[in-house]
Amino acid sequence: MKGNEKLLTVLNQRLADELTAINQYMVHAEMCNNWGYGKLHNAIQKQAMDEMHHAEWLIQRIIFLEGLPAVSKLNSMKIGKSVLEIVKNDQEAEIAGLLAYNAAINLAHEVADEGSVELLTKILKMEEGHVDWAEIQRTQIAQMGLENYLTNQAEVAVN
Repeated sequence: MKGNEKLLTVLNQRLADELTAINQYMVHAEMCNNWGYGKLHNAIQKQAMDEMHHAEWLIQRIIFLEGLPAVSKLNSMKIGKSVLEIVKNDQEAEIAGLLAYNAAINLAHEVADEGSVELLTKILKMEEGHVDWAEIQRTQIAQMGLENYLTNQAEVAVN
C-alpha cells in the first residue's frame, strides 16, 4: 500500500528520533553501571529496549507503506555527565518526542491513515511513561537529596 509521502517523511523523522534515543539511553545506562548505580542502569536499559521496539515498529510501518526506512540518520545526542544531567537530558528528549508524536498523529489523521494513527498513539503512550519515570526520578532527587537518591540506586546491574 503506497503511503502519503509527507507522512513517510515524518515517520522517518520519528525513526531517527528513536534510533538516537536508543544510543543515548545505552550510553547513559552503561555510565550508570560504571558508576555502580545498577538500578538506574537497569531502568535506563529497559527504556533503550522500548525505543528499539518503537524503531522496529516504525520500520515495519514505513516498509508497509512502500517507503524506505532511513536507518543511518541520527540526531545529535545530549550525553549527561552526572546522574542528574542524564535524567534531565533524557526527560527533555522525551518531552520533545511527545510533541513530535502528537504532530505526527495529527498528520496521519489528516491523510486518513488510521493504521499509522494507531501505531503512533501506541508509541506516544509509551513515551509518556518515559517522561513520567524521569519526573519521578527528579522529584525523588529534590525531595530526598541527590546523595540519598544515589544510595538507593546503588546495586549490581542485572545483565
